[in-house]
Amino acid sequence: MPTLTRIQSASAAATRARVAKLFHALSDPTRLHLVELLADGEHCVCDLMAAVDAAQSRLSFHLKTLKDAGIVADRKDGRWVHYRLRPEALEEMADALHLVREARPGAWRSITCC
Repeated sequence: MPTLTRIQSASAAATRARVAKLFHALSDPTRLHLVELLADGEHCVCDLMAAVDAAQSRLSFHLKTLKDAGIVADRKDGRWVHYRLRPEALEEMADALHLVREARPGAWRSITCC
């Protein structure tokens, strides 16, 4: 039977992996630009292509990365796809940054080295 410490550790590891996936998705200038564009609402992929001056295949790769991370959602409208930000993903990233910012000074000092 797993101990509470192991469960907490597994949960913390899963949370770190999730947060890393979110921030990794934003680690590319084109994807960051797409998020900035989507901050004012939903956009058609054709508008995004023009705004970032990217070929459809390159844009699809970046949008898929953002979608797989859960940062954007899409909806089909005929042959066009519209993208929008998922506010809950942005909140998740903000919460993670807040936890880092508010970490207790010296919290790691209890860990001995070597």
